[in-house]
Amino acid sequence: EMLRSLVGSEMCIRDRSRGGWTTKLHMVAANAECALNFSLTPGNAGDAPEGRRLLVQLGPMPAPCSLLMDGAYEGNETTRLGRELGFTPVVPPNPNRLKPWEYDKELYKRRNEVERLFRRLKGFRRVFTRFDKLDVMFLAFVVFALIVIALK
Repeated sequence: EMLRSLVGSEMCIRDRSRGGWTTKLHMVAANAECALNFSLTPGNAGDAPEGRRLLVQLGPMPAPCSLLMDGAYEGNETTRLGRELGFTPVVPPNPNRLKPWEYDKELYKRRNEVERLFRRLKGFRRVFTRFDKLDVMFLAFVVFALIVIALK
């Protein structure tokens, strides 16, 4: 069955990294149990450029698919890229926009699914405390945790 909607968001983890005192885990998820792809950035890195990189990695969608995004990803460049890849962006416009757009508020309520996935990930002590010094080791454990979550 083709995915009807994808959700993008990020989670901050408090630790000392090259980027400062936080690390961000960016994720595109199909639902509350299934992450499609994710990446790790320093805490001072912007959300939107990493979100666009994750969308490009997914590639074009063969069928129309809604893309529910966190407000940090609502920029013109990200929404344009989403449309080019066959997504329908569902994100509230910044209140300061001169020409705000309409979006499906009921569909946007499903964005909490990726937040629930982040909550499940934080159930693993090794994820929320970020014991690992190396990014590769931390990401390997995140993959392991996602596998455990998917198998439950």
